[in-house]
Amino acid sequence: MLNLSQIELAKKAGITERSIYNYEQAGAFPRPDIIKALASALGVSLAYLLDEEEQDPLASLDKDIFLANVRNEYGPKGAKEAKEVLSRASALFAGGELDEEAKDIFFQSLMEVYLESKNRARDKFTPQKRKSKKAEMK
Repeated sequence: MLNLSQIELAKKAGITERSIYNYEQAGAFPRPDIIKALASALGVSLAYLLDEEEQDPLASLDKDIFLANVRNEYGPKGAKEAKEVLSRASALFAGGELDEEAKDIFFQSLMEVYLESKNRARDKFTPQKRKSKKAEMK
């Protein structure tokens, strides 16, 4: 696909060449943070790396990026909450007849609504002192 050497992939992912060798040859399994770094370096989704049956390298990549952005903005608790929302929404499609494009539109809309509601809650419930300190830092 990208025709990267172990050295190139290691540099791109920010890990050692020895680690890449261990994952490929020795059967070692990377930690979750390393898996994310490898997926990012390869430009594929976590689903593609973790699910042997997944054929689409970009499957759920939007969701992975969304969850990473939520984690950066709202922390681990926000990311966990967002992941749960997406998981529950996925259950709506079990055995359904919707095509992939319609599902993607639904999930994109759901992610936008989630972020909007988080921002509104932040604006409404953040104490004024914290708001003014954040504004000063920017």
